[in-house]
Amino acid sequence: MIGERLVEDMTEAERDRARRVEAVLPALRAAADDADRTATFPTGHLALLREAGLLGLVVPEKFGGLGGGLRDLAAATYAMGTACSSTALAFFFHNTSASRGLLPLEAIDAGLFEAEEIPLVRAFAEKVLNRMADGVWLANFASESVKTEAANITIATTARKVDGGWLLDGEKSFGCATGVADYYLTSAKLDGHDTADGIATFFVPRDAAGVSIRAPWNGLGMRATANNGIRLDGVFIPEDEALTVPGAFPRMLRMSRGSFVGNQLAIAAVYTGCAQNVYDEAIAAATRKTFADTGKPVASSPVHQVLFGEMTKQLQTAYLWLRYQLAVETAQPPFKDKREVFAQWRLGKGSVTEACFQVALGALKAGGTSAASMQGPAGRALRDLAMGLVMTFPAERGMLEVARMATDAKANELFATAPAEVG
Repeated sequence: MIGERLVEDMTEAERDRARRVEAVLPALRAAADDADRTATFPTGHLALLREAGLLGLVVPEKFGGLGGGLRDLAAATYAMGTACSSTALAFFFHNTSASRGLLPLEAIDAGLFEAEEIPLVRAFAEKVLNRMADGVWLANFASESVKTEAANITIATTARKVDGGWLLDGEKSFGCATGVADYYLTSAKLDGHDTADGIATFFVPRDAAGVSIRAPWNGLGMRATANNGIRLDGVFIPEDEALTVPGAFPRMLRMSRGSFVGNQLAIAAVYTGCAQNVYDEAIAAATRKTFADTGKPVASSPVHQVLFGEMTKQLQTAYLWLRYQLAVETAQPPFKDKREVFAQWRLGKGSVTEACFQVALGALKAGGTSAASMQGPAGRALRDLAMGLVMTFPAERGMLEVARMATDAKANELFATAPAEVG
């Protein structure tokens, strides 16, 4: 199975889950070029993934999910990345929503919540997991266009308490599945808070009053992710559709094995799958095509041998970083502390995405002018993998943060809240 190219030592249970992923790949692959051309998420994919049970891939079986973990998610996003990177990325963001259920429950077990807080936290966490297991698509909206020096993600969207619930105001710039997901799982800061203790999470129904879609995102790559973003204008969310316990967010993050919510390496798996696919396509095309005078495959020429040698090195570099990160985040018992895992990821993400982009660049050169089309394997992969260079954070930022950690012995905060306006 394709997923075993990344996760080479799958258990039988992991193989069973990987077979479900394998079954949807032909449909994803068939729709990929048209989805990229029209910059539209194929609506049929939602039913396809739901019927395969994959929307509950990383939800524990006791909540009705498939019981997969980070290894399953990485194998799935990798395999989908070989077929349609946009779908793989949107699927990844849906699955990150599970952290809003899993981590709070772990924090409860670790004694991080007071007795009076536990019922509220547990109810929200279980609602996240039950909905995912039932086939509800959750778009995970945290990022915003507001930036600060102190953090990668800054929360400016506000939540104001009113009778029976909360009113949300703000704008979310990233998250995938805009207009597709059933709910937007949305981060906002509680009124009167300017630290991470005030970050709360809300279920925002796609068609709720006051929710609108931002202008279409004309992306360079990953064009079929429905990544337009949303605006929230006085959106009312009932109390039981929110987790607003002050300090809940940083407490749940303490349970993560890696950076942020501990599943970020699965986004790099998308890019590695894409790189593997364009590598395979480039070699197949250069092997089929022959020189008119000698009949030898174009792939046998010295220049192509150099290109394919370099592409092979870059692809293996991506695998090495990704597999090691997967090992340090899933090993039981852990053999690295969280600080080391965090630093490893900051370096690893950039190394993987830079290597994958070089694979696509090599495929472009190997294909020549005739293969340099927008919808061809090389053209689409080059654009999709260019997005990996900037998504979440560029390699340069990761290296800078690791350098600061090494020299200052202080990890940066992932999240910040925007300061309240004055006057």
